[in-house]
Amino acid sequence: MIGLMIALKSMSNRVVQKPKMKAPLPIRDGLNPSRVRLPLDAAPIRAIDFVEYLISTQRHRNPADNAEALQARFDANLVVNHYGEPYAPDTMVQPDDDIWFYRIPAAERPIPYKIHVIHEDDDILVIDKPPYLATMPRGRHITETALVKMRVLTGNNDLTPAHRLDRLTSGVLVMVKKPELRGAYQTLFARREASKTDEAIAELVPGLLDDGPAIWESRIEKERGIVQAFVVEGPVNARTELVSVTPVDDAEQSILEEMHGPLPRQARYVLAPSTGKTHQLRIHMRDFAAPILGDPLYPILRAVDDEDYTTPMHLIARTLTFVDPQTNEERTFVSNRPTGSL
Repeated sequence: MIGLMIALKSMSNRVVQKPKMKAPLPIRDGLNPSRVRLPLDAAPIRAIDFVEYLISTQRHRNPADNAEALQARFDANLVVNHYGEPYAPDTMVQPDDDIWFYRIPAAERPIPYKIHVIHEDDDILVIDKPPYLATMPRGRHITETALVKMRVLTGNNDLTPAHRLDRLTSGVLVMVKKPELRGAYQTLFARREASKTDEAIAELVPGLLDDGPAIWESRIEKERGIVQAFVVEGPVNARTELVSVTPVDDAEQSILEEMHGPLPRQARYVLAPSTGKTHQLRIHMRDFAAPILGDPLYPILRAVDDEDYTTPMHLIARTLTFVDPQTNEERTFVSNRPTGSL
């Protein structure tokens, strides 16, 4: 098993680089089936042993995913190859063969905030994502994600995000409704052809714009498996314009203090990033102004288990503008979610 584990880790890197193929199992409950390829340097293994190993090594495993649940997959012909042909439990999986099956997600705490629909047409669905909700399934966040929730809510399993927002960031998120349109919308975001403004709440720092527009630049890198990103020496790869700084009024200050306790005077910072590095706005606010209110990573890393959903990070993707690849018309979408509340 140790040898298989090492081979699987190596295999996972190779799979990412291979072209995607159409899944032989349908999306179920908003979730795609899992695909794993037995590495070329692994020995043949019984299908049931392979799936059992994959389940047993899940970091966040559902306790109900036991031997009975494993056998039930085979009884229902829900463990298949890339042609959709069912594996029998004793069928030997050969090196470089794919195996497809459904994982059973572990229980997750429900996110207590609603997703609001900003816009919908034949091609796209634009939502106002709340804090704490991941864009797509990953790690321990599987069912409590914007993609899964909207697939279940709309009944459209073809929904796919055109871009992503950090789990703790709220605001405008575009989803594509048709598979044949994914490439066009995802490409425009990948090429940074969309412009956006974000709003953050943080301690008021006077004088940031006294000398005119402020441009914040740095080089940000993030290593896989490490929660925080870091500023390092080297060519600039992260650029943010500070558009405005406005102190919050007394009413909003009171709302913020009800959530977070006594606070110095807070302000609303309007930010216009021209790059999209991981945690870019959070790091730039920390380094050039003040840490975003409610940020559990910067400047101090807080334990994930401390999340109680009542003290959100106050960062909202407020506006998003792009030229629609289907109509060639400029479109702007705006989140109406209050920056200083939920």
